[in-house]
This record gives sequence, structure tokens and C-alpha cells, in this order.
Amino acid sequence: MARRLNKELCENAIKKIGEKKGVFSAVLSVEKGDKSFSWVGATGSMSVGDQFFIASVTKLYVTTVVLSLIKEGKLNLEDRIVEYLPNYLTHEIHVFNGKDYTSDITVKHLISNTSGIPDYFFHKQSNGKTFASDLLEGRDISWEIEETMNYVRDLTPKFKPGKKNKAAYSDTNYQLLGQIIETITNKSVGEVFQEYIFSKLCLKQTYIYEDVTSKEPIPFYYKNKELWVPNYMASIPAEGGIVSTAEELMLFLRSFFSDVFFKREVINDLKKWNLLMPPPSLFYYGIGLEKLFVPRFISPLKPIKEILGFWGQTGSFAWYNPDTDLYFTGTTNQINGAGHTAAMKAILNIIKAELK
Repeated sequence: MARRLNKELCENAIKKIGEKKGVFSAVLSVEKGDKSFSWVGATGSMSVGDQFFIASVTKLYVTTVVLSLIKEGKLNLEDRIVEYLPNYLTHEIHVFNGKDYTSDITVKHLISNTSGIPDYFFHKQSNGKTFASDLLEGRDISWEIEETMNYVRDLTPKFKPGKKNKAAYSDTNYQLLGQIIETITNKSVGEVFQEYIFSKLCLKQTYIYEDVTSKEPIPFYYKNKELWVPNYMASIPAEGGIVSTAEELMLFLRSFFSDVFFKREVINDLKKWNLLMPPPSLFYYGIGLEKLFVPRFISPLKPIKEILGFWGQTGSFAWYNPDTDLYFTGTTNQINGAGHTAAMKAILNIIKAELK
């Protein structure tokens, strides 16, 4: 019987990603957990070994560091953030219905996006614009944590910290997490990633983007134009500043879901899901982990139970499907939804073929 998971299936997947309107470059890596199959391919202006910004997939590395610090006894999820952060950062950053809930916010609230703290990146200003829209128009500026906190302090929180069944994606949470990591370790986020992850896995092409003169990572696209915003990317190490390749991202993803950093059973503790909206980008957010929303009609006879990992705003992805023991990493290098849709379709088609 012909093998369901094969080179031709994956080649067709990357071809279809490249044919998606609005996608100009992409790379896809697919591996089986038992190492019986491994494939990587690229389309458009990308090559398989290109370094790219993994954007919010960086947050999965933050999860790894937080869990490692917990294992070392240096941190607990229930710790209040005011224990680690100075007052000038945290002062009244969560005043909801006239009450200040700042001192109630925990590390768990940040890493699960249940703090209610507004997202500085996509918050709509009085002029109808967001910081994101300014950035996409080419206004490349750094965005430091002090500026973020001053900004969100004047915004209305989404809900009380830890309100049941409530979550709201917020890059602000991860700026605060990055600061907490630096406080505990007395090292920069980049140094911590190097010590806890990059060196441990012998990653040679993965690093935090810091040198704004470096042109090594390929630019990502917004609509039909390349977007190069080095100052901003260098200012967001914990929320999206890692540069990597599809193959090294794969090595990290496999390590995350094995016993390299922590016992595999720990993953079950992260599955405290809240469904994030709006459509079509439906996915669940747990404790530093995401799960794709897969409607039953996609695979009615053999439902796809879990696809775990992370999306990045630039179309980057790192996903694992326990049903088939398949891992997927790469990027569509496009900052609008076209890339995410194309990547998700490719991943689902490969999983469905393996489930048959």
C-alpha cells in the first residue's frame, strides 16, 4: 500500500501555499515523531535555509523559559507580578470599573492572556488607527516597555484578571513577562533564551534580533510589499523577536513536546483553553500554548482532536498533531491572513491524508 505521508504530498502542499493570492514566499517543514519521515520545502522567493522572523512563535520559547524557571524553584504561576516589577511599570495598569486590580495580576494571567490588560499593538486610537497600522505603513520605531505601560495605563482593561472563560490576546502581557524573566535571572531575554534553549539544542541560526543593521532575516510582506521594520523587531524580544529557520524551529518544537526541557506530562497542565475571537482566526489559548480550532466537518469520520503550538503574525507557525504524531514548522512570510489560511489548509490536508 502506498504511504500516505510522502514527498509528493508535501511538495503539493507547499505548491498550493505559493499559489495562494497574497503569498509571495513560504517554507514548510514536516516531520514524523518517530523520525521515519522528514521533509522541508520552499516556494517563491524563499529557500529552505532562509532565516526569518518567527514573530509570536517566540512566545512558545517564553513558555519554555517560564516552565524551566518553575522547575528550578525560581518562579510560580500564581506569583503576583508586582513582586517582580517596579512600581513605575505597574502603577495602575489595570483599573477596571473604578477599582485597581493591578496587585491581583499573576504570572499565570500574563502567560494565559487572562489578565485583561489591553493589547498596545492592536488597540484602536481616537483617530481610528492602531500602532500596528502605523507600523504596517512603514513607521519603524522601537517600542519599549515603559512606553507600553504609559500607553495602556490610559486604556480600559478588557475584564477583571482571571475572569472565568475570558481571554484577550495581548502583546502587553508578554512585554511584562519578558521583564519578569530579566528580573529573576538578572540577564537579558536574549541571554536567557541562549542559555535555556539555543545552546541546549545547539542552534546555530537562531537568535534574538538585536542588531538593526543586520539584513540576515528575510523581510516579510504586507500585502504586495516587503516590510522592513528592524527598530521595532529589535525592541520586542519576548513577544516576537526570535529569528530562526524552518529546520531549527522544528528542532525546538520537537524538543518542546518531548522530555528535553520538562516532562511531557507538563503539557497537559497547559491545556486550560479559552477560545479567542474573532473569526476566521479561531484558536484556543491555554497557558502559554495555542490550539487550532478544527471544525468537525473538516474531518467528520476521523476528527482531528488537537493541533498544538503557536501562530506568528508574519505567517510563521509551529504546530504538533498528537493524532498523527506530525510536526509542522515554517512561515508564509505574509503579515495578513492570507498566509495563515494557506498554511492551515496545507497542515490539515497532510494530517487528513495520514489519518486515512
